Amino acid sequence: MTPGPEAVDDQLLESARWRLLATSEAEDARAFGDEFIPVETSFAGTGQPLWDAWGSAFTARARLFDSDSDGAAQAVAVSRAALERCPPSAERALALAYLAHVEVAADRFDAAMHLAVDASLLADQVSGEEPTRALHQAHHWLSLALTRLDLEELAAAQSLRGSRVAQALPDLADRWLLLRLCAQQHAELAQTVHRRGEDARSGELAEVALACAMSARELPYAPAEADEDLLAIVTAWAMVLSGQLEEALTPLRRVRGRVEADGGLWLLGYADLVLARLLFRLCERDAGREAATGHPRAPGVTGAPGEEAADLLVGAAGAFAAVGDRRRYRQCLLELGQATAVMGRTAEALHWLEAYRTETTRAHLRGRELWAEMFVRRSRLREAERQTAVLRRHALEDPLTSLGNRRSAERRMAELDFEGGPVSLAVVDIDGFKAVNDAHSHLHGDAVLRQVAELLRQHSRTGDEVYRWAGDEFLVLLPATAEPQAVVAMERLRIAVAEADWAALEVTDPVTVSIGVATAAPDGVGSPRSWRALFDFADLHLFGAKRGGRNRVRATSAGPSTSLPAGPTSPLRASVDDLVAEVLGSQAARPPGWAFDDGEVAS
Repeated sequence: MTPGPEAVDDQLLESARWRLLATSEAEDARAFGDEFIPVETSFAGTGQPLWDAWGSAFTARARLFDSDSDGAAQAVAVSRAALERCPPSAERALALAYLAHVEVAADRFDAAMHLAVDASLLADQVSGEEPTRALHQAHHWLSLALTRLDLEELAAAQSLRGSRVAQALPDLADRWLLLRLCAQQHAELAQTVHRRGEDARSGELAEVALACAMSARELPYAPAEADEDLLAIVTAWAMVLSGQLEEALTPLRRVRGRVEADGGLWLLGYADLVLARLLFRLCERDAGREAATGHPRAPGVTGAPGEEAADLLVGAAGAFAAVGDRRRYRQCLLELGQATAVMGRTAEALHWLEAYRTETTRAHLRGRELWAEMFVRRSRLREAERQTAVLRRHALEDPLTSLGNRRSAERRMAELDFEGGPVSLAVVDIDGFKAVNDAHSHLHGDAVLRQVAELLRQHSRTGDEVYRWAGDEFLVLLPATAEPQAVVAMERLRIAVAEADWAALEVTDPVTVSIGVATAAPDGVGSPRSWRALFDFADLHLFGAKRGGRNRVRATSAGPSTSLPAGPTSPLRASVDDLVAEVLGSQAARPPGWAFDDGEVAS
């Protein structure tokens, strides 16, 4: 007997997922491997799309730690395929956000961007539901991915959203984590804004970062030492950006010493970068003060603090390059070039600026590839839309007259609301059209059809709709129109055709039309209740107009110019078959879909 699949331990997998997410954020390959290897087989082949997706996502991250970019890409593709089978939820949004972070770590910015957009849309879609840890983590990983995509404004917004979700959750660790992330994202955004010269806004963002950091410290929660050190570095950075240089220096040196002795490589690089920026600011401030007192010295980052800052930037650049943080690596190269240039070390400055140019060019090339791919996709979508429009036009438009065709008319009439108010329909037929074709040519006949179509279109009321039904027969749909108004409107069309100048078409005989009008009224006794019945009534009145001498309008209501021949049966109450029998003098029933043969009534 073949054993069935083992039961999936959801609790074990969920617990492992949170641990793996934590080590993924720390960029610690050894810690990630220690967590993932024991549970790798538990994630594989669970038969549940969500856990299968997470298993492949973590496999992708492991491949990246092993520098296997192709293997990581394959694992991401498998994970995305599994997520397609998952319903929309915060869990799915979290997985997409994590995959976006994995892709940006692999320098596949195009794929990361698409995943981030999908995750953001899905997170917004489920934001009205009950707050969950998965939702706040989705915002957390979105913020991290957007930061590495250089979308700092969006990253800060996602961190704030995640913090609001975490506030509604009981877990203090989640709340602390998002407050720390908010502080970090706002401090980084403040640095970028300061670099653009917007000092006032930079100070405001730094104050937000300080407020978030203070809120995190006030929570009755003891974070891991590395997390606490990161918060201390971010706090010092925010103090620097808000102008508190001296107050930030001692705490920052203290935490940097702890990290150097017992911290991770990325965190050490982060501490070095922030301390270097603080030292540069102190040098610039001191140079400005000396210039103001009349004892100027060489401006910029000269002296021992400047040398120390440059050395710290070199260390930070190496740390970020080692862990694959290309964005901060580029920042270090640029700041090294600027600082060493001010210090008068021209050759060294050229070296760092050339490295920055090379790295930036590489990033721009990736960006151009992304935009090129997006342009191609957009072009293909536009072409598909154009082709769809062309096909739709061919399906619903008459090629000779550019009016809606029979299919279009039937679709429109099937939408009519016969209970919402009166609606009228007119069937228009060209008198003697067969003779035009016989006496001249079919090209002349086509020209007559186009001219009649244009006259009907020009002289119809706003809101009326004109269609070519078949051959030399047209329909005019008059929504919200009772029979008297419809007759007046059709009389205007008849006169327009009769008085048109047809000499340019080399037609010897005058061109006229006969028109049959029918109206469906909600309160009318015997009134049509379907478009087919309405058409049959109008077609019958057209037949009456033909027999009555052509070039006229006929409708149901009594009157010298529009009435049908009197008979024993009231037209309002008679069925179509009864009316046909009365007009033809025969009791033969009209079969469904009946139309006059060419020999029964002369055109």
